[in-house]
Amino acid sequence: MFTSISVGVAHAQEAILEGERFNPEVSEKGMVATSHFLASEVARDVLAKGGNAVDAAVTAGFALAVTQPRSGNIGGGGFMLVSDEKSGEVIAIDYREKAPAAAFETMFQNDEGEAVSELSRYTHNASGVPGTVAGLALALEKYGTLSLADALAPAIRLAEDGFALPQRFVDGIRDTRERLEPWPGSSKKFFKEDGSLYQVGDIFKQPDLAATLKRIAEQGSQEFYEGKTAELIAAQMEKNGGLMTLEDLANYEPAIREPSHGTYRGYDIYAMSPPSSGGVHIVQMLNILESYNIGEMGFNSARTIHVMAEAMKRAYADRSEYLGDTDFVEVPLKGITSKGYADELRSQISMDKATPSDTIAPGNPLPYESNETTHFSIADGNGMAVSNTYTINFSYGSGIVVEGAGFLLNNEMDDFSAKPGVPNAYGLIGGEANKVEPNKRMLSSMTPTIVKKDGKNFLVTGSPGGSRIITTTLQVLMNVIDHDMNIQTAVSVPRIHHQWLPDEIRIEQGISPDTIALLESLGHSVSKQEAMGAAQSLMIEDGVFSGGADPRRSTSSAMGL
Repeated sequence: MFTSISVGVAHAQEAILEGERFNPEVSEKGMVATSHFLASEVARDVLAKGGNAVDAAVTAGFALAVTQPRSGNIGGGGFMLVSDEKSGEVIAIDYREKAPAAAFETMFQNDEGEAVSELSRYTHNASGVPGTVAGLALALEKYGTLSLADALAPAIRLAEDGFALPQRFVDGIRDTRERLEPWPGSSKKFFKEDGSLYQVGDIFKQPDLAATLKRIAEQGSQEFYEGKTAELIAAQMEKNGGLMTLEDLANYEPAIREPSHGTYRGYDIYAMSPPSSGGVHIVQMLNILESYNIGEMGFNSARTIHVMAEAMKRAYADRSEYLGDTDFVEVPLKGITSKGYADELRSQISMDKATPSDTIAPGNPLPYESNETTHFSIADGNGMAVSNTYTINFSYGSGIVVEGAGFLLNNEMDDFSAKPGVPNAYGLIGGEANKVEPNKRMLSSMTPTIVKKDGKNFLVTGSPGGSRIITTTLQVLMNVIDHDMNIQTAVSVPRIHHQWLPDEIRIEQGISPDTIALLESLGHSVSKQEAMGAAQSLMIEDGVFSGGADPRRSTSSAMGL
């Protein structure tokens, strides 16, 4: 009797304990994963009505500009990958901001030639010419089925009618109050008439932004660059000593580029090409790591973290030397992403000790020859997938709202090398390839990524996070491919990061103290810091769509049809 009871209890425990710790959203018709549930809802509705993934992505992009102004934007720029199984093509849309025509190399230096960070972050000259409106409109025109007015309609409704504020929005405004209050447009947008803060549950309306979006819907994307909106931007610049002009806005154009491409354990990896550094270095790091049996070494074991950190160091060292806007500088893309170069770099890695960063210089890929952000991933049921990352750089960008237009200006000029060799706000070192030049696109770390298996879309991912974007995206890929995780687990588990300088492995909470001790015994410096990234992601396998909303953003949401 006792034995049979014991067996019964054992079976009951098995039934209770079996399954995944993190469960993705699942659908057989399509999937949306964004950083705000309202944007996910309107994008899902587009798919439900027969729109394709690009239609849903553009709708989500404009909706995020309303519901998440700290990072969603029409005053910034970004990158989009579109994969269409029917054509077999994966294309990259570059709508990164550009420096104004009057920009010059030393514009963020003082008379002594020292870089002055405040100039490239919190002034009107911190803003590059915005690309979001032109980029989203181009994607819709070439690959979508909706009109621009239809894609804008949900964003206009959310701006005009308002929406109830979640805790994250309220906390963000409170924490950024000192930066927003000095600017009349920012104060009008983000604070009540008496100057007090909005509270959770308050209905937040944005009439100036609604009017701007309506003008774009009625007149097309060129309204932003040549119409009343452009005039409002130019007037704001002239009033506050900014270099951006009406001519800069009128001359802005997004570009269609070939994505960076590599392979990893039989999967095809497509990610953004320059002026983003992300895709190049994702491929480079995967090439280095491919010869290690990462799955057998174990998830976040000391050995796995060690080789990942060593690969990361070498990629970020190369980033500092070689990466920039390929319209202005020659970047050895084939060399950096070649398997042969990875073999050379891997030969420098010891399993017994860390390589000090001060002994690692940028490598020589040339013999192998022949860049606050939000990310969303969307796939439809007809073989089209979109990975999109866009930004205004810092949370709330420069903090400056264009008066009468209702949107924040970016501070992407800080992503240039204000002075070669001097780190930017994310601690990233840049060189001559990324110096300030007129009409040039600044280097980015944004890494929208699409992984294909046997010609089929398999994994769509990317992340915000400044310099941590590249390594966050890398780990989502490895978690799925090497560690066989479902997509929700892959985006939820603890992350690590190394960017060459400073010479430390940054870790999230959840890495074992024993593992940390082993890493330190190898010579690594380990620093536990706040969470990294928000990798809104999805997977498609055997006709089933799985969505992973990153819990690092309280408003994150994955929704299937």
